Amino acid sequence: MTNLLYTDIEDALRESVRGAMERHLDPHSTTGIYDEPKPWEAKAWQSLTEELGVAGLLVPEDRGGVGAGPREAAVVLEEIGRAVAPVPYLTSSVIATQVLLELGESEHIAALAAGEATAALVLPWSARPGHWSPVQGTEPVKPVAGAVGADLLLIPVADAGGVQLHLVKAAETTVESLVSFDMTRPLAAVTPASGEVLATGDDAHRAVEAGLQAGAALLASEQYGLARSCLETTVDYVKNRIQFARPIGSFQAIKHRLADLYLEVTQAGAAARYAAATLADDDADKAVAISVAQAYCSDVAVHAAEEAVQLHGGNGMTWEYPVHLYLKRAKSSQLALGTPEKHRQDLGPLVNITT
Repeated sequence: MTNLLYTDIEDALRESVRGAMERHLDPHSTTGIYDEPKPWEAKAWQSLTEELGVAGLLVPEDRGGVGAGPREAAVVLEEIGRAVAPVPYLTSSVIATQVLLELGESEHIAALAAGEATAALVLPWSARPGHWSPVQGTEPVKPVAGAVGADLLLIPVADAGGVQLHLVKAAETTVESLVSFDMTRPLAAVTPASGEVLATGDDAHRAVEAGLQAGAALLASEQYGLARSCLETTVDYVKNRIQFARPIGSFQAIKHRLADLYLEVTQAGAAARYAAATLADDDADKAVAISVAQAYCSDVAVHAAEEAVQLHGGNGMTWEYPVHLYLKRAKSSQLALGTPEKHRQDLGPLVNITT
């Protein structure tokens, strides 16, 4: 039976990551990234990689990593979601790293594990497990997440054998930043280029698929962390916001909305944990767990952020107050690695439901 409870080690990891986020990120100042776009928040990323070593959680110790796994990475992503942290953990330390791990690559994996380099998989950010196509021609691929500021690009290119996976130094091609709804996770248009061929055919396809599966499974944990943060901050706000000589949280309509949201967020946590656990165990139920988590957690994160904006009243509508950052991250993540609708479509055949 799969255990979804957090271990003592995971709780300690959460405390460390949360401390790093609180030291190096101020949600009120994060809005400045919209005025002066940048790939990520350097101090926060440096703390995560150099001080805590979390970039190497998925990488075995004999290849320069920590030798942990998806459950621990999921805890990190919960805290990244909680802080809406502008760091490339999901795109580099999860997706790109998993692609290289699947191939047994060793030359670059240690650099990614140490945070000395970052990498991105060059596919549209909407690509999902089982539903993606290799790059064809020389037209820019967009939108690509994690490419802005990355050192290495993993580009799956169509060929006669199906697909070739190229590793290209970002400096050797064109990466053009795009204006996106959520500037805390920059998107880009990447011009395809040839580079070192890491794999071809089934091996290349399997590696890309592994990266997308890991990304979709663990994105749910980020969405859960974001939703839980929205719930907690909103509960704190309505306890202290006085209207008509009483806290607005004492009004029944507010209580009902937050009670319903609490149930949704709790269920999202279970779905996200199960997806991470099946990924860690390479469980036969992995594909089902990933589709369930993405179909559910994506919508819950958006709903939690919408409720946070609305129940914060006028404050929620201001640029200076950071609630809008959560809504933007939630909405953009809802479209990432497959929309909830697409994952529900994928789920039908997996559980023998046909229309």
